[in-house]
Amino acid sequence: MSNTTIKYWAIMPAAGVGKRMNSKIPKQYLPLLGQKVIEHSLDALLNHPKIHQVIVAISKSDAYWSSMKQASDPRVTTVLGGSERVFSVLNGLEKLRSIADPDDWVLVHDAARPCLTFSDIDQLMVQTKGYSAGGLLSTPLVDTIKQQLNSGLKTISRENLWRALTPQCFPIKTLYQALNSAISEGLIVTDESSAIENRGLSPRLIIGSAKNIKITEMADLDLAAFYLKNQ
Repeated sequence: MSNTTIKYWAIMPAAGVGKRMNSKIPKQYLPLLGQKVIEHSLDALLNHPKIHQVIVAISKSDAYWSSMKQASDPRVTTVLGGSERVFSVLNGLEKLRSIADPDDWVLVHDAARPCLTFSDIDQLMVQTKGYSAGGLLSTPLVDTIKQQLNSGLKTISRENLWRALTPQCFPIKTLYQALNSAISEGLIVTDESSAIENRGLSPRLIIGSAKNIKITEMADLDLAAFYLKNQ
């Protein structure tokens, strides 16, 4: 398939409960500027003209998804998620394999990243086009990094260290094979790039906006609201 005919799809793993938030409500369903966090995250994907459809992986016990406006959007398909992110993404890929061309590309985006911009999606698509190992949005580390060791504290050079963001973008076939390979080896990867790397490939790091934060603490909601208001 030529690069000009590639179709883009998206998967959003949303089966997590966000234990670190200390909230009775999963973090993707917390209120943010009159919507839920996941609604902002989904709108960024659904409103982009090149993304054909979004697969959302939810928990079997999810009591919130059905009330989201996107749950009835014809461009959204729901699948069951798994106990770990990797299983949710794999379930989404299984669905995609039944409706998409294996040479199409998929963007995997966190439900708890509501500040994604069109410009970052565009850059991701442009800079991974024709690059079979795919790529991911990322930002270089700017803080001083410390490592706690049994022998004490150690400062680690931040040179060449990056913070992985989402979306991460890969050919459907490549990502499907990589995730299955990781699982068969007993590796529970925490992002899709890790699985690709495990296959000996090197995804491209694409500088994204530092405003593309992941909601992990209650204070992040205030920061996300600030970014969205000024976006």
